[in-house]
This record gives sequence, structure tokens and C-alpha cells, in this order.
Amino acid sequence: MKVPLLDLKAQFAAIEPQVRAAIDRVLASQQFIMGPEVAALEREVAAYCGARHAVAVSSGTDAILCVLMCLDIGPDDEVIIPPFTFFSTAGCVARLGARPVFVDIEPRTFNMDPGKLEAAITPRTKAIMPVHLFGQCADMDAICGVADRRGIPVIEDAAQAVGATYKGRPAGTLGRVACFSFFPSKNLGAYGDAGMIVTDDAELAERLAVCRLHGSKPKYHHHFIGANFRLDALQAAILRAKLPHLERWHEARRRNAARYDELLAAPCGGVESPCGSAVTTPYIAPYNRPPAGGRSIYNQYVIRSPDRDGLQKHLTECGIGTEIYYPISLHLQKCFAYLVHREGDFPESERAQHEVLAIPIYPELTDEQITYVARCICEYPA
Repeated sequence: MKVPLLDLKAQFAAIEPQVRAAIDRVLASQQFIMGPEVAALEREVAAYCGARHAVAVSSGTDAILCVLMCLDIGPDDEVIIPPFTFFSTAGCVARLGARPVFVDIEPRTFNMDPGKLEAAITPRTKAIMPVHLFGQCADMDAICGVADRRGIPVIEDAAQAVGATYKGRPAGTLGRVACFSFFPSKNLGAYGDAGMIVTDDAELAERLAVCRLHGSKPKYHHHFIGANFRLDALQAAILRAKLPHLERWHEARRRNAARYDELLAAPCGGVESPCGSAVTTPYIAPYNRPPAGGRSIYNQYVIRSPDRDGLQKHLTECGIGTEIYYPISLHLQKCFAYLVHREGDFPESERAQHEVLAIPIYPELTDEQITYVARCICEYPA
């Protein structure tokens, strides 16, 4: 059986008429940059997230960069982030001349460990940017509690978490401002790059909207130096066609995750597995139990194994797609050598980089496919 990590063709087949109608609408208008499609998407995403304002931008990376620019973060400033995440979280900080300051992760959630946050704050700290990794929110009460006591703004890197909730509150409304990505592999994915910034701060939202247009309002009148972070209308129209399906897709991913939880529960204890083979290696799915009132959207379903590379090779031979998110923690990346970190500085992040493996979780998976994936995992002779 072949089980790809992600099957966007199956998703497109189910919504093709709506997507083609959206594209045709833009082609008929011949308005391709910003315009009414983008404005409508902003209203709809703001409503979905429960936020007062949304500002559409060209990618999730540009969302982070635009926010940092509008908070006047630059040389000699510090921004606290986790080291186990996608590159842009740190890359955008460094691009502005600021210093990424890392705080290690919790082993069960892969999100920033709030217990280590206070020690990382210095007089140069200008923002704290937790990441809601793989679709589950970070411990925002604890993080925001530290930030509020110090008067430091919290930026949510919610690139993988549109629709996730924390104690009943939506991702995007837990800090001062939040950044989403609509990269094609996300639960809500464009057909190219796209992103969104949401906030309840009207003044900040206005500055963000001006920043994405080279800092100009009206056109050719530049109040400050911004950048070209504009979203094109085709991507906005496609995202509008897909947004009404998002909750159904989330719930399908959650059902698939629950089925994996059931099938992979026994191997965690080294007992006879539902797949019929006794194993001793723990395969841990870290998102089984979000905080009360919380909801993971399972942008990824990640297991851990001390023999991750061997397990990945085995699954590849079984025809199962997998991916390693992420094989090198940011503090060990060559481009950040100037930060003078070394192995052992952030042990949980380093352990995760050697153990994590994402397996298929997309909504269109069949129970037969899920059972096959679980069986192949359980049969691996670790």
C-alpha cells in the first residue's frame, strides 16, 4: 500500500468546482494584487479567529518579519524563541539585526518551556515569540504571565495552528499579535505562498497594513520604510473557497489522530500491540491531551523513536511517506554560529531533532491506510 505524507490532489478533487469558480472570479476582475478578494479574506479570517483585525501578507515568514518591523525591533534588541521550530522564526529576527535568544522546549509538546523563560529575559528583550508547533498551542497562560510582569509583547508564531484553541481561546488571540502561514501543506493552504497577521490592536493593525505596502499611505506617500508584503488576489480567492471546509478538515485530522492514538497506545508500554507484534521502543504521540478546553488541529502527527532513522527507512520501504520536522535545532545551524551555542545547550530540542518523525495525518486518509501505517510502525523490530 502507498500512503503519501500528504495528498493535496485528494483535497482538490473534493472542492474543485469552488476553487475554479474563485479563480475565474479573479480572472474576470483582472485585479490581481490586493483588492476586494484580499479585503474579504481578511474579514473572514478575523471572524474565524475571533480577532478584531486581520492583515493579509505574502507568506507566513513575511507575517513575522512585518510584525517585528512594526514593533521597531532591530539591532541590539533580543527576541526570545524556541530553538526547535522552522527557520523563519529565528531568521526574521536575525534579518533585522536583532538577536534570537533561545528557550528550550517541553518534551511532550515540543513547545517553549515557560519554566525556562524568565532566565532568558534581559534588558534588551523586546518580544517573546512562542511557536504553536504542529498545531497545538504553547502554554500561553504561563508565557503571557511572565511577559505581562515584564511589560514585553508576545507574538504568536501560529503558522501551523489556524483553528487551534487554548483553554477555549483561539490561536491568534492569545498574545498581542499573531502570524499565520497558508503554505500549501498547512490545514488551510493556498496554491502558493500566503500569510495573515491578526491582532486586536487597531493602531498596530493600521501600521502593519501600511508596512506591507512599502510604508505608503496614500500611494507614493511613505511614512516609514516598509516592504512589499502584499498578498495577491488569486491566493486570497482560493483561500476563501477553502475556508468554509476548514472545520471539517480539522475534525477529520482529529479523528485520524485519535485512531493513531488507539493503535499506537500499546507499543508505548512495550506490550503486545494492536498490530500483533511485541515491541519495546516507545512511539510517543505528544498531542493526545491538550489542556482543558484546548484543541490541536494536527498540522502534523509526530511520533518519537530513539531509532528514528531506522524507523523512517522501514516506513519508506513500506511505501509510507514521512518527514523529519526538524533535523537540526536552530541553535546548531551553521548560519547562527555567531551566537556561540554548542551541543548540550538545549537538550530537549537536541533530543527531539534525533527522535521525531511525522506520519500521514491528512483528512482524506482511510481507516485502512491508518491501520496499515500503525501496523508497519508496530512491526519495526526496534
